Amino acid sequence: MCRRRNWEFQMQNPDETAGNATQPKTTSSCSDEELSCSQHNPRKGKRVGPKRPFTSGHVWETRQYLKLKGRTRDLALFNLGIDSKLRACDLLDIHVSDVSSGTTVFQQATIVQKKTEVPVTFEITDATRGSVQAWIEKAELEPDDFLWVSRNRQSRHLSMSQYSRIIKQFAKVVGADPTAFATHSIRRTKVTLIYRKTQNLRACQLLLGHKKIENTVRYLGLELDDALKISRDIDI
Repeated sequence: MCRRRNWEFQMQNPDETAGNATQPKTTSSCSDEELSCSQHNPRKGKRVGPKRPFTSGHVWETRQYLKLKGRTRDLALFNLGIDSKLRACDLLDIHVSDVSSGTTVFQQATIVQKKTEVPVTFEITDATRGSVQAWIEKAELEPDDFLWVSRNRQSRHLSMSQYSRIIKQFAKVVGADPTAFATHSIRRTKVTLIYRKTQNLRACQLLLGHKKIENTVRYLGLELDDALKISRDIDI
């Protein structure tokens, strides 16, 4: 089926539509990691289970759209989310000084994860550095400020629900089903491509900051078919 690219899609301002309703707890097949960062986890009417990563094509289309629309913050958020591979709660808690000094954005940064209290180091590519620097300058942020400031005066930075809405809007931009994407889609995107190219689970474990490689296997959704494919590719 040909995918429709709707370049005229108008993204709603997630800061203005944040809700505060409390939802009842329900069971879910999502991994503990996908639920650990957020206490607000509504599931009614939504697809349950691990969320899809964005493809390289999705990434290119989303970047072009955000550049075209002049969405400086969302472009920087999208880029750094992919590069850092951080959980949403850690990504949203980043301060300006965590990724930059003066007018220079670092080539790599280290963040201590809230869930595991284990530090994880990530690269910041040139394209991401440029978009983050542009956002810092546009928002006139100071070193102690949160990087992802919210326009909602009651919040110091973007909330989990606001970030989740932004991700689903990214999915709509590329003509994908927004119910198949969530905050972990961004965390999964780059590491999934790395695994498909290298089959290096240990590298993926280090990049995700997992304590156990079994967690990485579950997180990437690796199954017997993946193992057999790897085996078939090795001819001795």
